[in-house]
Amino acid sequence: MPVPRRFDRRPPDRDDTRINERIRVREVRLIGEDGEQVGVLAIDKALAYARERDLDLVEVAADARPPVCRILDYSKYKYEQEQKAKAARKHQKQVNVREIKLRPKIADNDYETKKNHVVRFLSGDDRVKVTIMFRGREQTHPERGVALLMRLAEDVADLGVIDQRPIQDGRNMTMLLSPVPKKPAEEDAAPASDDAAPDADAPAEAPAAPASDAAPEAPVEAPAEPAAEPAKAADEQPTA
Repeated sequence: MPVPRRFDRRPPDRDDTRINERIRVREVRLIGEDGEQVGVLAIDKALAYARERDLDLVEVAADARPPVCRILDYSKYKYEQEQKAKAARKHQKQVNVREIKLRPKIADNDYETKKNHVVRFLSGDDRVKVTIMFRGREQTHPERGVALLMRLAEDVADLGVIDQRPIQDGRNMTMLLSPVPKKPAEEDAAPASDDAAPDADAPAEAPAAPASDAAPEAPVEAPAEPAAEPAKAADEQPTA
């Protein structure tokens, strides 16, 4: 037997913003498309003002007396608002709270396993709620639970900070850890600019020394040999 189809009888989401003919008041305070106030006009004149510019009359402050309306392209305005809301949701970061449960007399191996879970959660930018469960006569020694929680906080101090110190709640003791805030990128780039300053002066001094030494050597060696040969030739001709 086929399963009967279920219909969603919930009404669709409607836009409650009143525009154009949906504005049922005698007069409105009109703001033009450039943001300047036009003044208080009757609703018929305000609608005609919007039609002349091929725009919409949008009510932006219904509680004012008289209501404030603005001239704009409502379809474009609504699209831009949806895009801004989508971008805000995209950059919004969701923070989860993870929970780890311990016992006051936990073994070392189990403690290391639980600590590794806390490290993984903090590395993923999640908050961690650490709970110690007391049973029977263990409730008479809450200092053991505090010592265990503080030991865990010290072991993960490079990744998390204590957001809520240990609190006794009946048979349980809880502590809340939050990820360490990340430093902005500008702070990491600052020391690089200081190191680059001495490097810029180094190449300016290096070529200066060889350039001054090479200048006197070139003219001394070049004319020495050709000047000696014509002198010998002049001495040999008279003797012949």
